[in-house]
Amino acid sequence: MGRTIKGMGLAPMVVLPERQREGIGTRLVTEGLSLLQKKSCPYVIVLGHPEYYPRFGFEPADKYRIVCQWEGVPSEAFMIRIFDTSVMHQVEGIAMYRDEFDDAV
Repeated sequence: MGRTIKGMGLAPMVVLPERQREGIGTRLVTEGLSLLQKKSCPYVIVLGHPEYYPRFGFEPADKYRIVCQWEGVPSEAFMIRIFDTSVMHQVEGIAMYRDEFDDAV
């Protein structure tokens, strides 16, 4: 049985259409990632737009053989940002979200 590494899932984020293009989303993601890194979170996963999240250091999770728990999620939309490569060394498998996320998918 593989080991379990607890990370964080970046929750769905949305900015009201009339407030988009003001940098609000960028600030939210940047501040959230900074806080998680300071708290020694080894990684963050996100299910989101593949054109948006790579600017924050996210890469396709399947590059690391990490897949989403939900079937049908496009691999390019399921991404990971690794903060601590030593903890994540040889980690692979299914990324599990808390049950509360099931209703959103």
